[in-house]
Amino acid sequence: MKENKIGSYQFVAEPFHVDFNGKLTLGVLGNHLLNSAGFHSSERGFGIADLNEEQYTWVLSRLAIELDDMPNQYEKFTVDTWVENVYRLFTDRNFALINKDGETIGYARSVWAMISMSTRKPADLLNMHGGSITDYISDRPCPIEKPSRIKVSSSEVASLMTARYSDIDINGHVNSVRYIEHILDLFPIEYYKVMHIQRFEIAYITESHYGDQLRFYKENGEREGEYNVEIRKNNDDIVCRSKIIFI
Repeated sequence: MKENKIGSYQFVAEPFHVDFNGKLTLGVLGNHLLNSAGFHSSERGFGIADLNEEQYTWVLSRLAIELDDMPNQYEKFTVDTWVENVYRLFTDRNFALINKDGETIGYARSVWAMISMSTRKPADLLNMHGGSITDYISDRPCPIEKPSRIKVSSSEVASLMTARYSDIDINGHVNSVRYIEHILDLFPIEYYKVMHIQRFEIAYITESHYGDQLRFYKENGEREGEYNVEIRKNNDDIVCRSKIIFI
């Protein structure tokens, strides 16, 4: 595995994974990216199952996706993933989305931390397993910008919801991909009829749980088709921020 630093995983755009355009949805792609990260880390001794035995787990901090296209219904596609950098408290992981013809149609960047399941504090990655995670760093390029800093100043609530059963994952909090889906629901279907998402970013700040009241704030960004979103829970704690660019 030290020689094979890049993981490559095949998927199919199933009918229940696509939208009314017949294209893979961003939420499903997000799941496939996270699954690919899990496969890649598990094959190299840093998977969730192994870490849980030591009372540690991975937490996604940031995700940025840029897309030229999406797989169509029934099409096979591939997700490549690799580790770009490892720092003491977090690691950068990249992805490439490759269509059935072998063309790269998208890239993604992500930032992860490893935390203690008991204290919720970050672990020192350079000390875990003797720092062997650095053996898997790859110099494969990822030609998209890193996640940016997102600011939202709006005080007008765009949407309000309560976290329910289908939002909650095995860790007992709202699943990271569910935030993506809820954010995309802020925009009318007409957007998706005439435009596509060129770039989507999300930064996770605080966990939310079953029964939490989630308030969504949306405002225009710096250019046409760009929007910034912030989700707050209960007593105005910021849960996550997102940037969406439609073209």
